[in-house]
Amino acid sequence: MGRDSLVTFCFQSIPGTLCAKGKLANQLLHDLFANDSRNLRPVLNTDQALNVTLQITLFQIIDMDERNQILTTYLWIRQVWNDAFRHWDKDDYGGIDILHIPSSYLWKPDVILYNNAEDHFASSTETNVVIRHNGQVTWDSPVIARTSCKLDISSFPFDGQRCPLTFGSWTYSGSDINLVHGLEGAGLSDFEENVEWEVLGMLTEKNVVLYGCCSEPYPDITVTLTLQRRPSFYIYNLLLPCIMISSLVPLSFYLPADSDEKVSLGVTILLAFTVFQQMVAEIVPPSETLPLIGKYYIATMLMMTASTALSTLILNIHHCGPEVKPVPHWAKVVFLRHMASILLANEVGRKGAGGTEAADEVPKPTNGHGLREAEIEEEELGQFLSNTSSNCSNARKELRLPLRAAKVDRGQRGCGLRHWERLVRNLEFISDFLSYQRETQRQVSEWRRVARVIDRLYMYLYILMVCGMSVFIMVKAL
Repeated sequence: MGRDSLVTFCFQSIPGTLCAKGKLANQLLHDLFANDSRNLRPVLNTDQALNVTLQITLFQIIDMDERNQILTTYLWIRQVWNDAFRHWDKDDYGGIDILHIPSSYLWKPDVILYNNAEDHFASSTETNVVIRHNGQVTWDSPVIARTSCKLDISSFPFDGQRCPLTFGSWTYSGSDINLVHGLEGAGLSDFEENVEWEVLGMLTEKNVVLYGCCSEPYPDITVTLTLQRRPSFYIYNLLLPCIMISSLVPLSFYLPADSDEKVSLGVTILLAFTVFQQMVAEIVPPSETLPLIGKYYIATMLMMTASTALSTLILNIHHCGPEVKPVPHWAKVVFLRHMASILLANEVGRKGAGGTEAADEVPKPTNGHGLREAEIEEEELGQFLSNTSSNCSNARKELRLPLRAAKVDRGQRGCGLRHWERLVRNLEFISDFLSYQRETQRQVSEWRRVARVIDRLYMYLYILMVCGMSVFIMVKAL
């Protein structure tokens, strides 16, 4: 079907006005592009710079790759310029004011994203352009931009970031194209909220830069996004579990030394913190700056290491043998008298600071009458020794009598004397051994009390430090 037949069909089947406008639009398109000049800047004077208005609208934040420091955004880019060769009198074409034509028909500025992080430079989608009768060309195109963004992780996960997006012409200098940014504040009008990042602002500014390769100045439009992280995810998954785990550390000090679980509990908690530290290290980029949550982990792990080492020392003191030296006087005054009362580490039956201790020995079992068996044995042993001594004295007196008066054989008298002397020496040895054992037990008991006081002291210090760090983290979060 030829062009004349198409026009005849149009007039027969469609109202005349609509068909006439379609014909006029076709004629207008033919007249506008009769001379193909899309490869040159559309200016009458080549020495004159072409004004290109650039407006960036942030539609969505797709992803923030903290490890590689790359921000992925979905942008709407509008470029507006005036084409000196593409204008018409709308009265000559039936009042047609605008045309929607493919962007490949026209010259377009080569504005690209300077800080692009893709393997290749992303170009705008080849959408249609809108051209008005006065030669104004408007080109709207969507772009998914991956840009490099230097992150400051010192306050992670309560950090805020500033990520610039720099747009400019790659080949045209400022004498050829003059970039002008669009309306202020219009870049967030259609923004869709992100679950992790909150956009606090979007600042657009124009810069003119002289590069080392060229003598001409190159203008660019830099859009700076001010982002604030939403920390709820990291609080619930990284911070609160660690605070709860660190609250178990005082239990390792509260455990009795005889349970043999103090060191194992500390090592288990230390391993748990190591796992969380590795999780944070996989999220944040490699940097000399340690994030806030990393500082919390390191400080807690240092205290855990110190507590594990101190638990080993306390177990060594608690399980000291009989060869241990007595507790020094200053240690008795500092730990057993003053700090034991302050830290509420006194044993049952002992008075506080300034008072007298009820007993320094290890508690002994008692009989049915409430007397301690060791005291009964000591009394009986004393009575037995006194009786033995009197008997031995009598035996010695009898041995001094004349043989005829005593009527005792000389051999029998010598055997009885040796028997009593050996018995006395054995009883004295037993008495000395019991006294030595009681003294050793008293010293061991004192060292155990010193270990208990040191354990309780570090428990309170650890609780204060953990509470202080937790409050600092929460204040930083607010």
